Parts: sequence; C-alpha cells; structure tokens
Amino acid sequence: MAALGWLTPRRRSATARSVLAGEAAAEAARKSASELGEAPSGAAVEAPPAAAEPEFPVPGDHHAAAFFDLDNTVMQGAALFHFGRGLYKRHFFRKRELARFAWQQTWFRLAGVEDPAHMEDARNSALSIVKGHRVSELMSIGEEIYDEYMAERIWPGTRALAQAHLDAGQKVWLVTAAPVETATIIARRLGLTGALGTVAESVGGVYTGKLVGEPLHGPAKAEAVRALAAAEGLDLARCAAYSDSANDIPMLSLVGHPYAVNPDARLSKYARERGWRLRDYRTGRKAAKIGIPAAAGLGAVAGGTAAAVALHRRRR
Repeated sequence: MAALGWLTPRRRSATARSVLAGEAAAEAARKSASELGEAPSGAAVEAPPAAAEPEFPVPGDHHAAAFFDLDNTVMQGAALFHFGRGLYKRHFFRKRELARFAWQQTWFRLAGVEDPAHMEDARNSALSIVKGHRVSELMSIGEEIYDEYMAERIWPGTRALAQAHLDAGQKVWLVTAAPVETATIIARRLGLTGALGTVAESVGGVYTGKLVGEPLHGPAKAEAVRALAAAEGLDLARCAAYSDSANDIPMLSLVGHPYAVNPDARLSKYARERGWRLRDYRTGRKAAKIGIPAAAGLGAVAGGTAAAVALHRRRR
C-alpha cells in the first residue's frame, strides 16, 4: 500500500502519467482476478429484441461490465481511514506522529477542496515511509482490518446493485484511488471480480517508494477503465459505472449507463442535468452532509497517511 496518504493529483485532464497509472491498474486488476478466481458468470442467454426495452443489467451480455467507485459509494467513509483506525488501535504509532497528517485531512474534509501543497507533501511522505516494506505484510494486516472496520460499513443498496450485475453474468470491478492491495481485499470479500487501484512499484515483493504513474483518481480512473475494457473486450456503451463524486465524472462519462450513488452536490447537479440515474442510500443528516466522508475519529481522519506512518513505526 504505497502512497497510503495520496489525495487528488494536481492535473485534471488525462496526461501521460494518468494513462500509465490507468494501464498499470488494469494490468494489476486482471492479474489479481486471474490469481484469485473470477466471480462466477451466469449462463449466456439471448438479449431481448431491439424494439423492446431491455432488462438492465442485461442477462448474458458478456460485453458489458460494471465499475464501482469505493469510498462513499460501496463503503461508508474512506477505506484508507478505516485502515488507519485499525493500525492506530494496535498502537503501531503515537498521536503526535499524526498531528501534521490529521491537519491536512481535516482541512480537506471541512473545506471540501484539495490543497496541492498538502497533497504533494502527504504523497511524498507516504511513499518514502513504505519504501522497503513487503507487499505481503500489508495484505495480511488489511485482511484483519477489513473484518474489524470495513465489513459493517458496506452500503447494502450498492451491494445489491453489484450483485445484480453478477447475477446477470457480468464482471464487476472496484475502481479506486486506494492502493490496489486494499481494493483487492475488499473486492474479494464482496465476491466481485477484482479491483482497479493505485499501483505502487515493487521489486521482489518489496515496495521501492515510487508510484507507477500517479494516484488512480479523476482522469486516471477513466484511463484504467478504458484500458481494462480494451483488454477484456468490453463495449463501454453497454457498461455501467457508479460513483458518489464529481471527481469521477470522466469515468462515468465513458459508459452508457452512469449512476450517481450518494452523490456530492456537484455530481448531483451534473447528473440531473444529463438525466443520469441517481441512487441515495443515506438518511437524515448523513444525506444533507454531501461531500463529507462518513469516517470519524482521530485514526479515521488521518487514516490514509497514518497507515503508512504506522508501518514505519510498527512494533515488531
């Protein structure tokens, strides 16, 4: 989980680094799905006649797939924040080591915008800290923390949407800026096909402290979906994508069936203007606080980068 504190990169349009990040994510996703075994597919059946309104998702349409954002779409709050909480509970680091990172994360949560200097600092710090740690070490920790903090935070409504695609015989992928290792654990536990996540460079199973491209965010997510679709022989016009954030408009715009799930204010407005489908599984004040992550607590607030700090300070 290199770069556990990444936030949004500065560039908003697709760049060479976005393409590289997307292609790396697609390659890692296909490899992990192959190693772990893909979600079972339903028996192929003929699609309804063109004149009729087709059922969606269309059973047996193996040229279609579904792509789900993770944080606040599939899971309440941010996966990395929950991961940080688990490590903090295990006393892997001290409170004072969280101060700078907690401030950066809190500022982002309250202001609703990203500070490029904060993001650059957090990303570089996390990368330098995880350098030299083994991938298997983080995978083992992630399995435990999923059971403790994440399993109970899956949105049942979104989970049902994903299951509908699986029942139709289609593949379902998570697409997230979280580390691909974390995303793969969650996808496997939910019975999904696999996950597209930020890829950190590793040699011999050990992190080098570098990213492959850039964090899988915004345009990079779209590039990852495009690369995976090409490799899998998918028709994006027949695919679906689900997200809560306006940052994922590039990914949502790629597919023929975009959904805004628990949308922030910008995405809600954008989706309504274009006639996209909306789903909101929040209630009461949670729904009113659009754009603010659901994760709470010191470990949650600073979870992403704190997790990387924890590995550096881990008590062996």
